[in-house]
Amino acid sequence: MRQAGRYLPEYRALKAGSSFLNMVKTPALAAEVTLQPLRRFPGIDAAILFSDILVIPEALGQAYAFRDTGGIEMAYRLETRAQIDALAPAAAIPERLGYVADTLVLLKKELAGQKMLLGFGGSPWTLATYMVEGGSSDDFERVKLLFYTDRATFDILLEKITAAVITYFQMQIAAGADAIQIFDSWGGIIAGPDYEAASLKWIRKIVAALPTDFPVILYAKGTAPHLVDQAFSGVKAISVDWTNDLAIVRRTLPANVAVQGNLDPVLMQTTPEIVRRETTRLLESMRGTTGHILNLGHGITPQAKLECMQPLVDTVIAWK
Repeated sequence: MRQAGRYLPEYRALKAGSSFLNMVKTPALAAEVTLQPLRRFPGIDAAILFSDILVIPEALGQAYAFRDTGGIEMAYRLETRAQIDALAPAAAIPERLGYVADTLVLLKKELAGQKMLLGFGGSPWTLATYMVEGGSSDDFERVKLLFYTDRATFDILLEKITAAVITYFQMQIAAGADAIQIFDSWGGIIAGPDYEAASLKWIRKIVAALPTDFPVILYAKGTAPHLVDQAFSGVKAISVDWTNDLAIVRRTLPANVAVQGNLDPVLMQTTPEIVRRETTRLLESMRGTTGHILNLGHGITPQAKLECMQPLVDTVIAWK
């Protein structure tokens, strides 16, 4: 699961001298943050690009910032068709997000084939929620109203975002990403019968536009009823949140689609003993199955304890 090393003292030391956005946009700093968890915990299998899903709206012309009270604030919210039409085309992505490609090139060289390198980005629906709401939202009222009352305009917006995400992922792949993870963080807030039209159909378009058989992982929080549909979207792995029984999910999905997850991130705030116990329990529940990438069921939190991370890594490595 994507994480920015926020629980690491070395990350906090680096951030003390630089803003989050500056670190994202400075390849040397972004590469350093990406590598910090691997240096401290060399048993980790992959490096995960340090970036943010909202670089796409920013590249399209809608900047973002972090509210003092927490959450995201966009420079403005999309309220009219004219604003949507004024968004930059997908062709602008390589130049405006060139710093992401530069970061991946640095990481690819540093990793020297010893670790996998994962890129990522937001799903069109999840990105649209921020763009239409004007930032973080409690009820997602505006984006839902757009979906239900003006589907034509909604589709135009999602087409624009989808084209930008495709170009962005193609750029990441060309720069050295070994796999891509799509974060549909707000997929679970749309009514179940509408998930396909609001989100999954756009994810299908993205996967179809990438190189054949390129590994794509999909994480869509709160979408348990749609896991089977997601498995047939063309992705190679489904990342599952912690509210699901992963062993049941594994046996429900096609064998050629891997599952990723799904320890509750709060476990990383407990004790090493609890982490070992719960990690072992998850591993044992998956015994006899194939295609499991052990991970958290959501991003690691800044409150995670360092003394809990090493037992997690050690337990996975030692498990037979």
